[in-house]
Amino acid sequence: MSMALINGRMLLGAGKNGEELTEGRAVLIADGRIREVAAAADRRIRKIPRHDLKGALLLPGFIDSQVNGGGGVLFNDSPSLDAIRAIGRAHRRFGTTGFLPTLISDDLDVVARAIAAVRGAIESGVPGVLGIHIEGPFLNVERKGVHDPAKLRELDTSAVGLLTSLHTGRTLVTLAPEMTTPEIIERLVAAGVVVSAGHTNATYAQITTALRHGLTGFTHLFNAMSQLTGREPGTVGAALDDAASWCGIIVDGLHTSPVVLRIALRCKPHERFMLVTDAMPSVGTNVSSFELQGRRILVSGSVCVDEDGRLAGSNIDMASCVRNAIEMLGVPLPQAARMASQWPAEFLGLGDEIGRIAPGYRANLVAADDELRVLETWIDGRSTQEDGG
Repeated sequence: MSMALINGRMLLGAGKNGEELTEGRAVLIADGRIREVAAAADRRIRKIPRHDLKGALLLPGFIDSQVNGGGGVLFNDSPSLDAIRAIGRAHRRFGTTGFLPTLISDDLDVVARAIAAVRGAIESGVPGVLGIHIEGPFLNVERKGVHDPAKLRELDTSAVGLLTSLHTGRTLVTLAPEMTTPEIIERLVAAGVVVSAGHTNATYAQITTALRHGLTGFTHLFNAMSQLTGREPGTVGAALDDAASWCGIIVDGLHTSPVVLRIALRCKPHERFMLVTDAMPSVGTNVSSFELQGRRILVSGSVCVDEDGRLAGSNIDMASCVRNAIEMLGVPLPQAARMASQWPAEFLGLGDEIGRIAPGYRANLVAADDELRVLETWIDGRSTQEDGG
């Protein structure tokens, strides 16, 4: 199956400085991949079906590495293929073409069920599923946030086999480095797991040791981690001091002050920041509350809180995160779009497959208007309508 996307303003290039949106080009798609980015007058375009973007933005599809739920479904409540499908469908409406269903701290048998569900979703071709994010239970109770303290535990060798058992897609594990050993982090990384620090009270020294052993990411920077102080840089200081690691940021104006995020962007290369939603089941619905492991969670604008006012994930989508990065952080559109596509792809080790509009890449794309309202998405060259969305 071949087609051409024409008459759009396209974000092309490899993410170097100075790119602008490009007009007068067409994206040729065949067999689920971008075959070529050609001149609009290319004769081949006349011979295949064309989709007229009518001047809309054409961006790489958004990639969200932290999706707890959506469409009324919480992954912890239903670690199943059907739940993953429903969550993906809800977020696709907002431009997310690749995501990691995220399991909040739970018993290890639930972790095993979640891994099996993701494996089944990938094997069944559920649109957008890239792997799994296991956020806990190997976290520090002192920085537990909304995670159930009864579920938290140290990470020893007995759980390594479980965490490395997906054998397809990508596995991202958020852990507190002080709740395990550098050697176990190294074993996870050697098995292909992406390791991120979160819900951690680690010192700067503990984080730098973990970085040397393969830690590459920081989960929702500034939230649920030891802070930067005058005498102890903590996890935040280590994250901002290390130029090579990636930082996930929730740009909703409430999880972290936009001022603080603007300061963070001055500390290390922008291509090491990626947008995440930390989305809860309320995304894509009008619900005002839901249950999380026996607790009532209230939806309050773009955030979710428990009855004590503690943050419990977000009620935000990726298109809104991109919009907020532009409006709150002063980031230009091309850079904000890459914070939601190219750079999370690179974090997950998928930078040669998705996250760019370039020949050979999977045709995971989003068309949007100037207000970043999503008009259409394509996953592996298939539109929302073709996938039954």
